Amino acid sequence: MIDKINERARCVLDLTAGENSTIARETSSSRNLQSIERAVSASAGPLPETAVRAVVREVISGIKSLEKVVRVAFLGPAFSYSHLATIHRFGQSVDFLPLGTIGSVFEEVARGQADYGVVPVDNSTDGRIADTLENFTRCDVKICGEVNLQIHHNLLGRCARSEVREVYSRPQALSQCRRWLATHVPSARTIEVTSTATAAQLAHDKKGAAAVASVQAGTNYGLDVLAADIEDNPDNLTRFAVIGSTSGERTGNDKTSLMLQVAHHPGSLADALTVLKRNRINMTWIESFPVIGARGEYLFFIELEGHADDLRMRRALKSLAGKTTRLETLGSYARSEPVK
Repeated sequence: MIDKINERARCVLDLTAGENSTIARETSSSRNLQSIERAVSASAGPLPETAVRAVVREVISGIKSLEKVVRVAFLGPAFSYSHLATIHRFGQSVDFLPLGTIGSVFEEVARGQADYGVVPVDNSTDGRIADTLENFTRCDVKICGEVNLQIHHNLLGRCARSEVREVYSRPQALSQCRRWLATHVPSARTIEVTSTATAAQLAHDKKGAAAVASVQAGTNYGLDVLAADIEDNPDNLTRFAVIGSTSGERTGNDKTSLMLQVAHHPGSLADALTVLKRNRINMTWIESFPVIGARGEYLFFIELEGHADDLRMRRALKSLAGKTTRLETLGSYARSEPVK
């Protein structure tokens, strides 16, 4: 198997050796996802699906790094859930760029300092991520992919659960485990920090401290799992957008994200959405967001089934332009199944 992988790697090096090579260099392309799905479908076991995905993803990531080492920005530090989502999408053979804010991720991609960025969009428990939506209103980037990550929170520490006096984590993580924490560590004080990975570091450094974070973060900081899967909602899922300079390729199983604004009068939003009904386009998500500096005015972020290059979608977008005061296609990208 290794010989076959190296043979493929040598082919890539030969193709990229020429100065005018035209080999595709987009690590985040839908084609890579299709390769992974084909491998999963072809596998007869006993290797589990998650293992097949991981193996093929890392092979693709390693081979792609021979063409070009891709730089990917995400909300850090390392071993945050954004980092895990980035690994799920790109593998380990990329240049990881952990940043302190979601806005910084957008800015690095918009300036060309990072090839891609991975940002959280919404969570099945807490809803939208306002910072991400706000940055879509001001940064010139495109959505070219998505990662739907099953979030499994764990109570991590270096002491017994009965000795925990403080629990650190991001506000969203604490919110998603509120009932469990109140029931099982009722005397512990919850303290908000900037990331789950930072929480894990504090749990390592402070006596009587614990963190709500991923198993990977716990392993990195030498923490024990005091309790596993403590999220109140067992179907806790966070959706991440992969942002870059261009949209994703058409695959036949795609989504398109739009940002639109309508006139401030009765029925204007309904008139716009009727365009989707008339063109038989299914809407999978809608979220309102206030327009900065315009009280009572809202932008709407919507997600549709289909690619912007589909004939039906092109017709719908043309009609929508006449029903809106602002319409932007944020990107089209391949649909992604939840990953654990």
